[in-house]
Amino acid sequence: MVRAIMIQGTGSNVGKSVLVAGLARAYTRRGLRVAPFKPQNMSNNAAVTENGGEIGRAQALQARAAKRETHTDMNPILLKPETDTGAQIIVQGQRAGTMKAGDYRKDKSKLLGAALESFDRLCADADLVLIEGAGSPAETNLRKGDIANMGFARAADIPVVLVGDIHRGGVIAQIVGTQAVLDEGDVAQIRGFAINRFKGDVSLFDEGRDDISARTGWPCLGVVPWFHDAWKLPAEDMMDIRSHTGGACKVVVPQLERMANFDDLDPLSAEPGVSVEVIPGGRPLPGDADLVLLPGSKSTIGDLSYFRAQGWDIDLYAHVRRGGHVLGLCGGYQMLGKTISDPDGVDGRPGKVDGLGLLNVDTVMGGQKQVILRSAHALPDREPVSGYEIHMGHTDGPDRARAWFEVEGRPEGAASSNGRVKGSYLHGIFSSDAFRARYLSTLGVTSDIAYEDGVEQALDDLADHLERHMSLDLMLSLAQPPQRG
Repeated sequence: MVRAIMIQGTGSNVGKSVLVAGLARAYTRRGLRVAPFKPQNMSNNAAVTENGGEIGRAQALQARAAKRETHTDMNPILLKPETDTGAQIIVQGQRAGTMKAGDYRKDKSKLLGAALESFDRLCADADLVLIEGAGSPAETNLRKGDIANMGFARAADIPVVLVGDIHRGGVIAQIVGTQAVLDEGDVAQIRGFAINRFKGDVSLFDEGRDDISARTGWPCLGVVPWFHDAWKLPAEDMMDIRSHTGGACKVVVPQLERMANFDDLDPLSAEPGVSVEVIPGGRPLPGDADLVLLPGSKSTIGDLSYFRAQGWDIDLYAHVRRGGHVLGLCGGYQMLGKTISDPDGVDGRPGKVDGLGLLNVDTVMGGQKQVILRSAHALPDREPVSGYEIHMGHTDGPDRARAWFEVEGRPEGAASSNGRVKGSYLHGIFSSDAFRARYLSTLGVTSDIAYEDGVEQALDDLADHLERHMSLDLMLSLAQPPQRG
């Protein structure tokens, strides 16, 4: 009979996603059929599933850790922020429209049925479902209609393990305070706690651990030291994007406000010959960049305006004059063209804006959203490339005659006449080792790493780490069959 347990955090970014990935790999290695699940997620870094929809990239990594195909049921409600007050809503993998935050808070309980429906399907083909919460259950102002944390846990009667992050400080207050603000019914769902991201000798926290147990009555499932190879795993949260120092080749990435699908950076960060420098707003693009990479965006026109407001357009033109390389992926590709037209307002307000003009192409927003895994070949040498498309809009123009991919018999992407400025709708291209090696060779970098093998090794190392520092037997004993009220 299937059992389930939910990992909730005392706040956002306490390491829930990585812990669930490690647990998924650990329990899978023990012979269990494991399925990851997150009822509601908020991220612009989506993954395309085998059944043709979108889920949060963390759930895709967790599915990989569990050695099973991705499925939209693993993350039935996905919110993709488009503005500070509104987001695109993805329900069971498909775009269901855009909603302002206030309206979503009023109506989110209506989506509980979809979440439970997906959860039931996962349970039918698993021994253990590992559920990840979102944010914190202690946000009492969000409790009414909640489907992300205690609202879901109580609807399906799922036991909860609460995780605190000692690295940010105040972990005793994080956990004890969470118990203090929850109502009795929510507190009853919590069966234990864990401490994450400890640096140093974990025995130094023995008294703190015991104090939490004494104050809450909950057992501790472990004090988990900092996992230093976490950076090798694809990041989901924009807060996890960071520069990575490697070799002499410098790849510069402007950090857009609605940056999306930035997993394109992960294989580059893994290269010892490459330094990836993510540039926040207010700082110029470094003049010594070898490559400026414009990433995907959930709001292309809005992020293009933000790009210009930072003065990055001036920096980019100077970079091109110096002979530097430029690569635009998805939204970044659209920005590199001459114009972006949005007659129906699918990207924001209806209208037409000038692009950066570095590629002789034009983009028209609209049409059916493309959400699909792709198998391609890089041109001219036809290295195999695996990737995905996740965008709205169509791009065309003279520079598409210099496409640098072939996807199912059709050309994809565009390049300038000198080949130094390129763009494509394909995400995930740098995960393909042969293509990445050839592309980096044009920047003077020799690449001989197997990126996907490195991710697999990191997942195994993470599972070993949790086996050493958490009581996985106790956690498994706390998991129980879901019960509908």
